[in-house]
Amino acid sequence: MMAPTLFLTVGLPCTGKTTAARRMEAECRALRLTKDEWVKALYGPENPPAAQDVIEGRLIEIGLRALELGNNVVIDYGLWSRDERSALRQAAADLGATVQMRYFELTPAEQRRRIDERQAEAPHTTWPMSDEELAEWTASIDIPTPGELDGSEPIDDPPAGFASWNEWRTHRWPPSVSLRA
Repeated sequence: MMAPTLFLTVGLPCTGKTTAARRMEAECRALRLTKDEWVKALYGPENPPAAQDVIEGRLIEIGLRALELGNNVVIDYGLWSRDERSALRQAAADLGATVQMRYFELTPAEQRRRIDERQAEAPHTTWPMSDEELAEWTASIDIPTPGELDGSEPIDDPPAGFASWNEWRTHRWPPSVSLRA
């Protein structure tokens, strides 16, 4: 029996992640976990920041359980930080799964065109995004290295203060919504 694969989609909004994730879902018989679909189903037009990390964490736990059961999984959300990707690469390795990471990028003009098109044609699937937000997000993404993308680069050690990637993962993606300010 082949080891299951964890597919990670990395990129900013409207760069093609979900389209590719749907293709991987079909072609690789993978469980697709798309955060925006869950946020929309639970909160409708709202996009509460306090719920984002919890929803991501719950989807990751579902995905890891599916890998443990031998199923391929697609995690379909930005994964902008290298630490997030390292934690998921380590979790997959701990379960004997392989990882395939896909990075999606577009020119800012094409990204803006796609965002505007999606907002006009399917507003129930997205939220408005300003040029200022896009610029902020573009500045904050850790673009994967070639070695990270092809899996040849070793997984980093967890950040200072964390004994393991599992410990960091449960800190990054808390199990419940916090009302902290």
